[in-house]
Amino acid sequence: MTQPTVLLFDVDGTLVTTGGAGRRALERIFEVAYGRSDACSFPLDGMTDRAIVRNALRCIGREPQEADIDAVLQGYVEILAEEVASVDSGKYRLHRGIEPALNAAALCSHLALGLGTGNIRQGAKVKLARVGIYERFGFGGFGCDHEDRAELLRVGAARGAERLGRALADCRVVIVGDTPKDVEAAKRLGADSVGVATGRYTAEQLKAAGATFAFSDLSEPGALDILLN
Repeated sequence: MTQPTVLLFDVDGTLVTTGGAGRRALERIFEVAYGRSDACSFPLDGMTDRAIVRNALRCIGREPQEADIDAVLQGYVEILAEEVASVDSGKYRLHRGIEPALNAAALCSHLALGLGTGNIRQGAKVKLARVGIYERFGFGGFGCDHEDRAELLRVGAARGAERLGRALADCRVVIVGDTPKDVEAAKRLGADSVGVATGRYTAEQLKAAGATFAFSDLSEPGALDILLN
């Protein structure tokens, strides 16, 4: 019998490319709230939204307070919706292999399909609704569940196991992501990781970081078999 499986997808660089909408929204909210457009002048890859805002506040010399982080993220979602809507369709797209993978996963009764992302839930919804796939994911672990990526994945994995009606210990958990931070979080969780070279990192770099499997994208031969079986 096929083992019950919880499949968690990262968003940015894994499912979609957003044409820089997320970074621009963060820059704009810091300009509005603090008069600083340079607060996020560091790589965002693999970071959770709360960690990004916490680091950005420190970069402009402010000691992060939870209420301040909450306020920035609330304003960010409103601006993000504007930025996402404004991106040219040629720059805002699903990555190769994603739609067939989601279609195939939806047919597998042993599999729970969710998100495992550093985006807060509303941010993920805005980004994925633009390409019509947010509703494909019935649950997830989000940046609003925990600031640490491994812990938010743990939340998502538990929600997926509950949907399958199984104990988490009985389930295979697979994390799909495009950065070494996704891979490291999967390792901490004790999950398998599928690295996809659809962001800034090559398949070789993801494999070197410890990915269980790594592909150029999910259209590569063998990728779907790894995800679904």
